[in-house]
Amino acid sequence: MSGARRGGVGGSRYLYDSFDATQARIDANERVSQERWLALERRLERIDVALDRLEKRLWIAVYGVAAAVLSQFLPALLAGLGKG
Repeated sequence: MSGARRGGVGGSRYLYDSFDATQARIDANERVSQERWLALERRLERIDVALDRLEKRLWIAVYGVAAAVLSQFLPALLAGLGKG
């Protein structure tokens, strides 16, 4: 048997082991705390992914503005160089 007997008497271990409410509360709080940390890590990971996407979009916008400015400036510059 798997330790169900104590001193030759059979039955459930819960009949012989005292229930420690304090330890049960601590264990439950640890499980809740662990789940909260896991949820927080998942949320932070989603925020990090969203920030990475936002950063890529911002760089695309910056390059788009730079390209628009250069497309307006370059023909004028080339026209000025061709006359000189």
